[in-house]
Amino acid sequence: MFFVSAIPIHFNPNMFSIGNFVLSWHGFFSVVAMVVGVWMAGRAASRDNLDKDLVYNTAIWGIIGGVIGARLVHVIDYWSVYSLNPVSIFQMWSGGIGLWGGILGGWLGGSAYGFFSKQNVGKLMDIGAASLLVGQTIGRIGDIINGEHCAISTDAPWGWFFTHPNSPGRYCIEKSSNWSQGYFPEGTSYQTPVHPAIVYEMIWNMIGFIIITLLRGRVRPDGSIFMIYLFWYSIGRFFVQFLRLDSIKFGIFQEAHIIAFICFFITGIFIIFKTRLSFKTENNTLAKIGTRSERRRKSRNL
Repeated sequence: MFFVSAIPIHFNPNMFSIGNFVLSWHGFFSVVAMVVGVWMAGRAASRDNLDKDLVYNTAIWGIIGGVIGARLVHVIDYWSVYSLNPVSIFQMWSGGIGLWGGILGGWLGGSAYGFFSKQNVGKLMDIGAASLLVGQTIGRIGDIINGEHCAISTDAPWGWFFTHPNSPGRYCIEKSSNWSQGYFPEGTSYQTPVHPAIVYEMIWNMIGFIIITLLRGRVRPDGSIFMIYLFWYSIGRFFVQFLRLDSIKFGIFQEAHIIAFICFFITGIFIIFKTRLSFKTENNTLAKIGTRSERRRKSRNL
């Protein structure tokens, strides 16, 4: 294959280490993503005249559920590695999460809090939809720096390769039996350009953010915005996943394919049979102005 050009990424996956404590860029940007996401949810709550404390409490439980779910999925996927050192299961600051586990775990945690506190779960879900897309995009910046998520090769000019010896992006090419599922033959150069699959996903997320922002307040019932978010993300993740080299579970499909399809199917049914456009707004201008005859009567009485 002839490679026109490629973008080298030289970053060390780890920001710094103190003794056994290693903070990865992935871990750092995951924290930044959560902070920004909660901040955005708080602003959305103010716009919708919701109690900020309620939204923050929901976010806390959503984060707890998301962290547990994200780490659990990652550990299950790489159990052959973590079983050799079980203590490393809890060393999340070193990186290693499964995004689907984070999304679904966060949904369960936040929804459980809303349900048991007798709140409008659908409304709370909608509040968090846009912030989730932004948070996921920010978190993916750490994935880029870390060199995570091996991808297939490409001769596109925007292909990239990872040069740092600690980068998983380099390791997955040089050690194909462990990372690339045999896609890269032994001896393949680590400078082989691969698809920036994570960037494709980030772009898809930002398009989804724009769509959700435009639909905010224009669809019903409550929960529809969250369903549209999950529907949109599932489509993008399903197709981007074909460019990634994760573990194959069912034929040509990877684990993320299966989860994406299930989420796509469930949310698609909800959107088709439940979601409707609504042109009612809290500040209905027509209602304030009144009909033409009403305006005439008011003008006579002035």
